[in-house]
Amino acid sequence: MRCLILGGAGFLGSHLCDALTAAGYEITIFDRPGASLACHSGLTVREGDFSCLTEAQFAELLQGIDVVYHLVSTTVPSNEDLLLDVQTNVMPTLRLLEACKKQAVRVVFFSSGGTVYGKPRCIPIGEEHGTNPICSYGVQKLAIEKYLQLYQHAAGLEYIILRIANPYGVRQVPFTTQGVVATFLAKALLGEPLEVWGDGSVVRDYLYVGDVARAAALVLRYQGPERIFNIGSGCGHSLNELLQTLETAVGRTLEVRYRPGRKQDVSANVLDIVRAQAELNWQPQISLLAGVQAMRDSWQPATKRFEG
Repeated sequence: MRCLILGGAGFLGSHLCDALTAAGYEITIFDRPGASLACHSGLTVREGDFSCLTEAQFAELLQGIDVVYHLVSTTVPSNEDLLLDVQTNVMPTLRLLEACKKQAVRVVFFSSGGTVYGKPRCIPIGEEHGTNPICSYGVQKLAIEKYLQLYQHAAGLEYIILRIANPYGVRQVPFTTQGVVATFLAKALLGEPLEVWGDGSVVRDYLYVGDVARAAALVLRYQGPERIFNIGSGCGHSLNELLQTLETAVGRTLEVRYRPGRKQDVSANVLDIVRAQAELNWQPQISLLAGVQAMRDSWQPATKRFEG
């Protein structure tokens, strides 16, 4: 089986390359020009701007491909530019789906378990929970989910949606607009103060990236009826608990500065993963402390090198 990973040179994509290579699949990755390749050498690499590809270019990229993993997202959780979310994520994905429909390519879409549900009615959040995102990022992820369902209904397109919690782990680049674990750990290692939005009571579902990749690889063998899977750790941690974990990992008390909370942050998000456990025979294996320690050991903070 031949797999195309859109966004294969990035943090999640490189770990997915690891998992698929270990399983014996043939892999082609697509990413923006000059993207840092933190994955295996010897892979087929294609470069380009996802948001600018035409349907014909997607069709050419999909030649000989059985499954495409769609990991690309050009924006981050916010409400700053709603048009950009649609223009650079939703519209090019529709061109991709048109090409997939014509070539009968199965789609595995990395959605966002942290944003598509919105404010939860209950914890943990199951796949049947209502979807009412409160940020544009979640809206565009959910829109793509709905288009996948429409293409399946209208044209028989095969797909799997993975609603992923908050991934973290080795190779994650800190000091970006996403990835609180990586940024907090890097600052802790450098002796810099940490800024927390709110009082630290916000609860999130942090999942080690290797566990994400294993789940994504397992769906290739799945032949059951389910199409949407929550992929999370099965438990939640507040930001204050995350800070305590970081202090354990670095061996000292951290300087923390609390700032006013943000409107786009729900108070708690923890995913129910019973469906993935039962249907995919998947179970998260790496605890938050073990994952943070692996990140700590992979970095070289003395020289401010955090590539992993």
